[in-house]
Amino acid sequence: MKKQFAFFSGLLALLLALPASAQFAKPEDAIKYRKASFTVMSAHFGRVGAMASGRAPYDAKAAAENADIAAAMSKLPWAAFTEGSDKGDTRAKPEIWKDSAKYKEAADKMQAELTKLSAAAKVGNVDALKTAFGPAAATCKNCHDNFRKE
Repeated sequence: MKKQFAFFSGLLALLLALPASAQFAKPEDAIKYRKASFTVMSAHFGRVGAMASGRAPYDAKAAAENADIAAAMSKLPWAAFTEGSDKGDTRAKPEIWKDSAKYKEAADKMQAELTKLSAAAKVGNVDALKTAFGPAAATCKNCHDNFRKE
Protein backbone atom coordinates (compact mmCIF):
# COMPACT_ATOMS: atom_id res chain seq x y z
CA MET A 1 0.00 0.00 0.00
CA LYS A 2 2.84 2.43 0.88
CA LYS A 3 4.57 1.69 -2.43
CA GLN A 4 1.38 2.37 -4.36
CA PHE A 5 0.86 5.62 -2.50
CA ALA A 6 4.46 6.69 -3.18
CA PHE A 7 4.12 5.76 -6.86
CA PHE A 8 0.86 7.66 -7.33
CA SER A 9 2.13 10.63 -5.34
CA GLY A 10 5.20 10.79 -7.56
CA LEU A 11 3.10 10.44 -10.69
CA LEU A 12 0.76 13.20 -9.54
CA ALA A 13 3.70 15.49 -8.79
CA LEU A 14 5.12 14.84 -12.25
CA LEU A 15 1.79 15.55 -13.92
CA LEU A 16 1.34 18.76 -11.98
CA ALA A 17 4.85 19.92 -12.92
CA LEU A 18 4.33 19.39 -16.64
CA PRO A 19 2.10 22.44 -17.15
CA ALA A 20 4.63 24.60 -15.30
CA SER A 21 7.49 23.51 -17.53
CA ALA A 22 5.36 23.99 -20.64
CA GLN A 23 4.04 27.29 -19.36
CA PHE A 24 6.45 29.25 -21.53
CA ALA A 25 6.36 27.66 -24.94
CA LYS A 26 8.29 30.62 -26.34
CA PRO A 27 10.76 33.01 -24.74
CA GLU A 28 8.37 35.87 -25.55
CA ASP A 29 5.75 34.23 -23.31
CA ALA A 30 8.19 34.19 -20.40
CA ILE A 31 9.06 37.85 -20.96
CA LYS A 32 5.38 38.85 -21.03
CA TYR A 33 4.69 36.85 -17.87
CA ARG A 34 7.51 38.33 -15.83
CA LYS A 35 6.80 41.86 -17.06
CA ALA A 36 3.15 41.48 -16.06
CA SER A 37 4.16 40.08 -12.66
CA PHE A 38 6.53 42.98 -12.02
CA THR A 39 3.91 45.51 -13.20
CA VAL A 40 1.25 44.25 -10.79
CA MET A 41 3.76 43.98 -7.94
CA SER A 42 4.99 47.51 -8.62
CA ALA A 43 1.47 48.98 -8.70
CA HIS A 44 0.57 47.57 -5.29
CA PHE A 45 3.98 48.35 -3.80
CA GLY A 46 3.63 51.91 -5.09
CA ARG A 47 0.30 52.30 -3.31
CA VAL A 48 1.92 51.25 -0.05
CA GLY A 49 4.80 53.60 -0.71
CA ALA A 50 2.46 56.51 -1.31
CA MET A 51 0.94 55.94 2.13
CA ALA A 52 4.32 55.42 3.79
CA SER A 53 5.65 58.67 2.34
CA GLY A 54 2.51 60.71 3.05
CA ARG A 55 1.67 61.26 -0.63
CA ALA A 56 -1.61 59.42 -0.04
CA PRO A 57 -3.74 59.28 3.09
CA TYR A 58 -2.90 56.33 5.33
CA ASP A 59 -5.53 53.60 5.21
CA ALA A 60 -4.55 50.59 7.33
CA LYS A 61 -6.84 48.17 5.47
CA ALA A 62 -5.67 49.29 2.03
CA ALA A 63 -2.03 49.22 3.14
CA ALA A 64 -2.36 45.64 4.39
CA GLU A 65 -4.20 44.48 1.26
CA ASN A 66 -1.72 46.10 -1.12
CA ALA A 67 1.32 44.87 0.83
CA ASP A 68 -0.11 41.33 0.78
CA ILE A 69 -0.57 41.46 -2.98
CA ALA A 70 2.93 42.85 -3.54
CA ALA A 71 4.41 40.09 -1.35
CA ALA A 72 2.44 37.39 -3.18
CA MET A 73 3.42 38.76 -6.59
CA SER A 74 7.08 38.83 -5.57
CA LYS A 75 7.16 35.05 -5.87
CA LEU A 76 5.99 34.89 -9.48
CA PRO A 77 8.43 36.45 -11.97
CA TRP A 78 11.50 34.34 -11.20
CA ALA A 79 10.35 31.21 -13.03
CA ALA A 80 10.09 33.29 -16.18
CA PHE A 81 13.80 34.00 -16.47
CA THR A 82 14.14 31.01 -18.76
CA GLU A 83 16.66 30.15 -21.43
CA GLY A 84 16.27 32.40 -24.45
CA SER A 85 14.26 35.04 -22.59
CA ASP A 86 17.31 37.28 -22.35
CA LYS A 87 16.61 38.59 -25.86
CA GLY A 88 13.61 40.41 -27.21
CA ASP A 89 11.39 43.00 -25.54
CA THR A 90 13.14 42.92 -22.19
CA ARG A 91 15.09 45.26 -19.96
CA ALA A 92 16.79 42.37 -18.18
CA LYS A 93 20.57 42.69 -18.12
CA PRO A 94 22.79 39.75 -19.13
CA GLU A 95 24.08 39.67 -15.53
CA ILE A 96 20.89 37.82 -14.56
CA TRP A 97 22.06 34.80 -16.50
CA LYS A 98 25.80 35.32 -16.00
CA ASP A 99 25.56 35.60 -12.22
CA SER A 100 22.32 33.82 -11.45
CA ALA A 101 23.35 33.12 -7.83
CA LYS A 102 23.66 36.85 -7.15
CA TYR A 103 20.33 37.47 -8.86
CA LYS A 104 18.62 34.73 -6.86
CA GLU A 105 20.07 36.16 -3.66
CA ALA A 106 18.68 39.60 -4.55
CA ALA A 107 15.28 38.10 -5.40
CA ASP A 108 15.19 36.16 -2.13
CA LYS A 109 16.09 39.27 -0.15
CA MET A 110 13.37 41.28 -1.88
CA GLN A 111 10.79 38.58 -1.14
CA ALA A 112 11.84 38.52 2.51
CA GLU A 113 11.56 42.31 2.81
CA LEU A 114 8.15 42.32 1.14
CA THR A 115 7.00 39.65 3.60
CA LYS A 116 8.19 41.90 6.45
CA LEU A 117 6.38 44.84 4.85
CA SER A 118 3.19 42.79 4.67
CA ALA A 119 3.50 41.89 8.36
CA ALA A 120 4.17 45.52 9.30
CA ALA A 121 1.17 46.69 7.29
CA LYS A 122 -1.07 44.35 9.26
CA VAL A 123 -0.06 46.08 12.51
CA GLY A 124 -2.20 49.02 11.44
CA ASN A 125 0.39 51.65 12.34
CA VAL A 126 1.81 54.03 9.77
CA ASP A 127 5.15 54.23 11.60
CA ALA A 128 5.59 50.44 11.36
CA LEU A 129 4.74 50.70 7.67
CA LYS A 130 7.32 53.45 7.14
CA THR A 131 10.00 51.46 8.96
CA ALA A 132 9.43 48.35 6.83
CA PHE A 133 8.97 50.20 3.54
CA GLY A 134 12.51 51.63 3.35
CA PRO A 135 14.37 48.29 3.35
CA ALA A 136 11.84 46.79 0.92
CA ALA A 137 12.28 49.71 -1.48
CA ALA A 138 16.06 49.36 -1.18
CA THR A 139 15.88 45.76 -2.39
CA CYS A 140 13.89 46.85 -5.41
CA LYS A 141 16.41 49.58 -6.17
CA ASN A 142 19.27 47.12 -5.81
CA CYS A 143 17.80 44.85 -8.49
CA HIS A 144 17.00 47.75 -10.78
CA ASP A 145 20.53 49.10 -10.43
CA ASN A 146 22.24 45.76 -10.99
CA PHE A 147 19.94 43.73 -13.20
CA ARG A 148 17.71 46.09 -15.21
CA LYS A 149 18.57 48.18 -18.23
CA GLU A 150 17.42 51.81 -18.24
